[in-house]
Amino acid sequence: MDTLSHGIWAGLLARFYNTKVKGKINVWWTAFFGVFPDLFAFTIPFTWLILNLILGNISPGEFKGPESNSLPEGAEFMFSIASNLYNLSHSLIIFGIVYLIVTLIRKKQTYEMFGWLLHILIDIPTHTRNFYPTPIFWPISSWKFSGINWANKWFMIINISAMILFYVYIKFREKRRKNAP
Repeated sequence: MDTLSHGIWAGLLARFYNTKVKGKINVWWTAFFGVFPDLFAFTIPFTWLILNLILGNISPGEFKGPESNSLPEGAEFMFSIASNLYNLSHSLIIFGIVYLIVTLIRKKQTYEMFGWLLHILIDIPTHTRNFYPTPIFWPISSWKFSGINWANKWFMIINISAMILFYVYIKFREKRRKNAP
């Protein structure tokens, strides 16, 4: 799924959770963790790409995308970095280890980090084998599920519509809870 949608879904779920329980989850931190896996994997290559476009080292027409067989000079190295970072940030195993370490250090659970878990769970069915399939069990296994392409027009329409409907539902619940005796 696209990075922005990950953040919105994580934030919406945190906000929904906050309408159900007294303990509050920080919506903004949950949204941050919802986009964290993609930021971790793609910030370095995108920064490299933008700098090289600005400096004139490559032209926009020269870059056809990461799935292309013809990448500008230096892009292969950048996308190999992205692939390695993607494995780290999109693995349930790595998430579990990091979550456990953070919980042990803080001596309490950090529910906002579940935005990261949600990101991985959403990516599993919404990435194809052709474009960054989710390495669910990396480094134990290299198996990857080939799902649907999140960039399909019909999927984007359903995704955006579902986010809007869920937001309206949450606002309705918040208003009803506020007006309750």
